[in-house]
Amino acid sequence: MLPVRKVAVLGAGVMGAQIAAHFANAGVRVVLFELASKEGDPNASARKAIEGLRGIDPQPLASPALAAHIEAANYDQDLGKLHECDLIVEAVAERIGIKNALYARITPHLNEATVFATNTSGLSIQALAQALPEAVRPRFCGVHFFNPPRYMYLVELIPARESDPAMLDRLEAFLVSAMGKGVVRAKDTPNFIANRIGVFSILAAFHHTQTFDLGFDVVDALTGPLIGRPRSATYRTADLVGLDTLAHVVNTMTQGLPEDPWHRHFVLPVWYRALLEAAALGQKSGRGIYRKAGRNIEVLDRTSMDYRASAAEADAGVAAILKTRDPVERFDRLRASTHPHARFLWACLRDMLHYCAVHLGEIADNARDVDLAMRWGFGWSQGPFELWQAIGWQRVTGWIDQDIRAGRTMSDVALPAWVHEPARTGVHQPDGSYSAARAIAVPRPALPVYRRQPCPDRLVGEHSGHGTTVLETAAVRMWSTGDDIAVLGFRTKMNTISEEVIHGVRQALEEAERGFKGLILWQPQPPFSAGANVSGQSARASDSPRSSGFARIMKQVRRQAESAVLKAARRLNVADALMAGRLARVEEIVEQFQAMTQAWKYSSVPAVSAVEGLALGGGCEIILHSSRTVAALESYVGLVEPGIGLLPAGGGCKELALRAAQEARGGDVFPYLRRYFQNVATAEVGKSAVQARDLGYLGACDRIVMNRAEVLHVAKSELNALVEAGYRAPLPPAGIPVAGRSAIATIKAYMANMLEGQYISEHDYLVGSQVACVMCGGDVEGGTLVDEAWLLALERRGFMELLATEKTQARIEHTLRTGKPLRN
Repeated sequence: MLPVRKVAVLGAGVMGAQIAAHFANAGVRVVLFELASKEGDPNASARKAIEGLRGIDPQPLASPALAAHIEAANYDQDLGKLHECDLIVEAVAERIGIKNALYARITPHLNEATVFATNTSGLSIQALAQALPEAVRPRFCGVHFFNPPRYMYLVELIPARESDPAMLDRLEAFLVSAMGKGVVRAKDTPNFIANRIGVFSILAAFHHTQTFDLGFDVVDALTGPLIGRPRSATYRTADLVGLDTLAHVVNTMTQGLPEDPWHRHFVLPVWYRALLEAAALGQKSGRGIYRKAGRNIEVLDRTSMDYRASAAEADAGVAAILKTRDPVERFDRLRASTHPHARFLWACLRDMLHYCAVHLGEIADNARDVDLAMRWGFGWSQGPFELWQAIGWQRVTGWIDQDIRAGRTMSDVALPAWVHEPARTGVHQPDGSYSAARAIAVPRPALPVYRRQPCPDRLVGEHSGHGTTVLETAAVRMWSTGDDIAVLGFRTKMNTISEEVIHGVRQALEEAERGFKGLILWQPQPPFSAGANVSGQSARASDSPRSSGFARIMKQVRRQAESAVLKAARRLNVADALMAGRLARVEEIVEQFQAMTQAWKYSSVPAVSAVEGLALGGGCEIILHSSRTVAALESYVGLVEPGIGLLPAGGGCKELALRAAQEARGGDVFPYLRRYFQNVATAEVGKSAVQARDLGYLGACDRIVMNRAEVLHVAKSELNALVEAGYRAPLPPAGIPVAGRSAIATIKAYMANMLEGQYISEHDYLVGSQVACVMCGGDVEGGTLVDEAWLLALERRGFMELLATEKTQARIEHTLRTGKPLRN
């Protein structure tokens, strides 16, 4: 791995500043360069960019405190600092003249080992390399981060002709493990892989929107989740990216690909150019293809060039076709449909597949790199080639050939010969993926860093199983790979904790104690767990919730608190029990859940949580009871039950009260308990694993891993370390000193002031009072020693008392009905 202790980022624009932020997330010191300010502090521009990181949504920094690790600098006075840097990433304007001029200024200051990379999104790496001294060229390459850099998994690594292969391998290992990225090596062609295919897909949609005379909002209804794409779909994506930015990428294709058979389509429509001239650039300018009018969203009508209400939906029949689970049947029906919506979709997909097949050998070493680039960079649920393979290779090939002959495709160029090979059933198989340039199946990369990924993202046609099954029920599966470590996963939707899951975990613990070194709770697909489902209604997992699309990031991060409350209500789903008069049954299941988390904590073998994504409510409570937790940076952890008028009752309040007592070290517990109470009462969710540690949901010994694909590997390493150190189950605390009634009174007085100021409602006050009662140990003197059973009983009592109130019931019913939290 490339040893990187310090990094310089050249250019403090939106992209450069966020790349610097992600290096800080990885624990790397960063120097952020910008032009010197003409007046006052010469580093003012760079400092402003660093300060501005706090206001960007979604948040580029895993914790605001990490901004302190980014140093502001300017090109006039600080170029000497480049000599200290192991890696330099250039992220200035996408103009080759500007970049070349900058390279001439900085190269005299590089040390002999510095790796120099450009973040260009599509300019020629070889052309940029020509501006460098010959001694620097072996250490130069393209490293293309996707926006926003913290959240988008893809990084494209693009060599120039003289790039040192060993340097590329070490840099790839650093990007994968230290920066947490999925690296795809692209060939040095305009826009590389993801932007080349993604932008062509957008241009194809533009073309067929005109052909089928569809509204922009109709196209977005068709080209989002219904076909496995992000919610931003086509035209909203253009607005989010910026119409000017997209125009620049299209221009790179226009100028750089004059011989492309689709070149005549590399132009922007008249309506698009009119928006550019009017400076209507999308979300950043307040209007573009869409605009917000009060609380309503309006969309541009391309005929009148005026805005109208956006309310279009996909045709119900076409939507039903797209929801067909079997891909063969789904596309048979789609292609057979005469509805314009279906014809539009087939035309877009057909032309995209046609383009990918023709250009595979030019842009990528193999089909796997294309498919992973589109998954990781554009948030597609399937890449183009795996979609083709899933539908049926020869079937789709015949359909495309037929449309080429009929003149329906955007280009009349024939499919390449390799596509038509009679024995071909696809491009992905267990031993590798097809390379059009080399006419062989290329296995996955063999770099040592990938040994840290026991379960990487798999494609259609590759092996997708996980180990040998040890225990399997409808709700859980426990497996092992022969290393004496058992791995447990849930099989419920959003990996919620149903009664069946509770029983499955208890069974898995018994199996682990009988024959394994330990047990890891790890989900093949995120989230870790969206919380409890005490209704007893098991929902099988369906489509993978993992997506790196920008819309999903916005949902998970920007609106985290509201989303968390909603998910908690849906998973808890006590409304059915209330209507059926089954409160006693609910209490019984809550007690079973408490027993499960206690068994997890006191297992005779280590019980480790391996976390990625949401870990809410009951999921967070499992973490709090774990021998060790290993969390991906993008883990969102919190106890969210108060948002729907309840309190955590799976041992979460108990564990936080215990932590406060341990931190007090025999002193006054209340100062340590206060922050835990505030986090629970406000349903605070950590928007990264770093924030989860700051909030106290992760402990000092828990590990944070940058790459989600390495979480299971590190969890196994941590479990082995515990075993090697002679792991023994923790002894129950002899007595837990609690804050008692005086602390409850203090908290209530504080909340009374908030109630008086109308910051909280009367029911918020009641919920907070119940949380305070549990976490302070109830109506006892401060310093009284209680045991865990006492605190668990308080949890159950408080939970059931709140559940019996009309306002909590109203919150639950309203949230389930409307999808929004109720403040009553």
